[in-house]
Amino acid sequence: MKLFQLHTKQGLPITKTEAWDFLSDPANLSAITPDTMGFEILAGASMPMFKGQIIHYKVSPFPGIKTRWVTEITHLKPMEYFVDEQRFGPYALWHHKHFLKSHENGVIMEDLIDYKLPLGLLGQALHGMLVKKQLQKVFQFRYEKLKSLFGEIPNITPALQFTSI
Repeated sequence: MKLFQLHTKQGLPITKTEAWDFLSDPANLSAITPDTMGFEILAGASMPMFKGQIIHYKVSPFPGIKTRWVTEITHLKPMEYFVDEQRFGPYALWHHKHFLKSHENGVIMEDLIDYKLPLGLLGQALHGMLVKKQLQKVFQFRYEKLKSLFGEIPNITPALQFTSI
């Protein structure tokens, strides 16, 4: 059983309140997801984020492949962090932690995602050939979109790092 981890970091020159209001609103997920993903929220995003919230999506991770994805907000500390976990979808495991930390020039946003692919050895092979590249595209798009919306904090080195456990 091979687990993978993705760590991202980005400095945004906005207040923690502005960052929280944007990032904790499930409706904004569409804005920071590439159009090529065919991302659509089907249900569960009509209220502000809360612990126990279930959100249903439709997504096309690769051309010609459409799937449904259901996540639950399992942990939430307003203005600090929230965690979403896949309940149904393309991964065998998806545990995504979102953190906001104050910085003298704004806020540091960090994501830590632990995930596992289905299909055993085939899934592990697909990670290197397809999944890792797709996740890089998604999170690079997210970085660029947030930068265009809010700017960036100088001298904060952005991160997009993969490890396997």
